[in-house]
Amino acid sequence: MAGHIRCPRGMAVERLDGYEEGAWWVQDLAASLPVRILGSGEGRSALDLCAAPGGKTMQLAAARWQVTAVDMSARRMERLERNLQRSKLEASCVKADIMAWDNSTQYDAILLDAPCSATGTMRRHPDVLHRIGMRQINELAALQSAMLDRAAGWLKPGGLLVYATCSLEPHEGEAQVQACLERNSRLSLDPVRSDELPVGIAPDESGCIRTLPPMLAEQGGLDGFFIARFKMG
Repeated sequence: MAGHIRCPRGMAVERLDGYEEGAWWVQDLAASLPVRILGSGEGRSALDLCAAPGGKTMQLAAARWQVTAVDMSARRMERLERNLQRSKLEASCVKADIMAWDNSTQYDAILLDAPCSATGTMRRHPDVLHRIGMRQINELAALQSAMLDRAAGWLKPGGLLVYATCSLEPHEGEAQVQACLERNSRLSLDPVRSDELPVGIAPDESGCIRTLPPMLAEQGGLDGFFIARFKMG
């Protein structure tokens, strides 16, 4: 897969050439797709919400976006800042709860990798299927809805908002898209095209992306993700 290296199980990634020099970082293929569909920034502004530990922040910065990265966890933000130092990439880092963040700036692109049930990580963390029930999923879905509405308010006219979760649950994916469009009349779904994605991954009929753990099995599989792209009118 262009732009990605698959490592054998048990390999210490820190020992691979280029890691300490910041030439690359560890990221599941599915987790790289939300930034991929935003394209090149060409110096435009991007807001990365729930950003730590920073894989997508680094992707955005490498794609020439002027990035503001926001996360409420001080510990995870420290890790994000270390990752930026190692990769020699730049972003403005803000420790804040986005539901309480006092921000008046609008952005050309916003990425919301929202807190979720993480059921899409089952191939790496099979215990997640035994720890998460419908009560937690419903609570997370309510938080995701609120975060989507908050993010939409920071988007410039014509700007793109990418919503992503590493969840297999429709409550945290397809249902969120429909509900968000009903609540936000100025937002429209911006369908992802097949030519924007790696070989072996395709958008669904609506133009959203739904990856599943068995996909690309011959290459080691990938996490389950749901990704939707909106455009502000």
